[in-house]
Amino acid sequence: MTTTATAPDFAALLAQATTEPGRLSAAYTAFHNYSFGNMLLAAGQCWARGIPLGPIATYPRWQELGRQVRKGEKAIELCQPITYKRRPAEATPDAPDQDEQTFTRFIYRRNWFTLAQTDGEPYKAEAAAAWDRARAIAALDVTEIPFYHIDGNCQGFARGRSIAINPVAAAPLKTTFHELAHVLIGHTTEAEMRDDDRTPHDVRELEAEATAMLCCAALELPGIEESRAYIQHWYGTGQPVPEASARRIFKAADQILRAGRPVNDSDTEGGTR
Repeated sequence: MTTTATAPDFAALLAQATTEPGRLSAAYTAFHNYSFGNMLLAAGQCWARGIPLGPIATYPRWQELGRQVRKGEKAIELCQPITYKRRPAEATPDAPDQDEQTFTRFIYRRNWFTLAQTDGEPYKAEAAAAWDRARAIAALDVTEIPFYHIDGNCQGFARGRSIAINPVAAAPLKTTFHELAHVLIGHTTEAEMRDDDRTPHDVRELEAEATAMLCCAALELPGIEESRAYIQHWYGTGQPVPEASARRIFKAADQILRAGRPVNDSDTEGGTR
């Protein structure tokens, strides 16, 4: 196992994902049990090295499945969260029995191999479970409320941890993703912040619509071109996406996609920031 400390450029990964949605759908199909960022990390390495997309697992896991990694194959690098505890160096009179503190670090490890890098017993990958809208909303602890808005062109809105979708929305699932992203990223709580602490409106719309676009691409749903036009309207064309925004977009898309699948259909071997 090789450990590295260099994080990938998530803004570059986002640009690739939003310009090549067909590839994103293929990555989701192959790596749906992994976090969204790890899906793209794995897919990018496979495309760069000419490796067919397919299930990935650690060396010991492939052995358990009756398959052997071929000699000379280079491992795939993914991001894995490592949780550890640390006790304060020394007690003080004010705090003689301080509790251990828990921390999480994200380590990039070359520890995974694709099916195409192995030989052995036949292996058939499980298909991704169907994504369910009602399951996702409930799992995310979001409430759907009746739509009320005087502007008939409004497709939906989010307030607190509630969303409302226009009954005649042009793309109701894409709008659902967009409004869920506003909630998950924290845009709906910013009304209580000072003006200079709030995320600019154009960035909020970029983050929400890019999240919707990723979810639509992963699930092969319509609305991708409309998302591109929406993002260009609010954020312009050719502007670089801030790294922090790219990370928030990936995290929100990951949360939405996971929430809509059954509990046991989840990431078991890696995570991403």
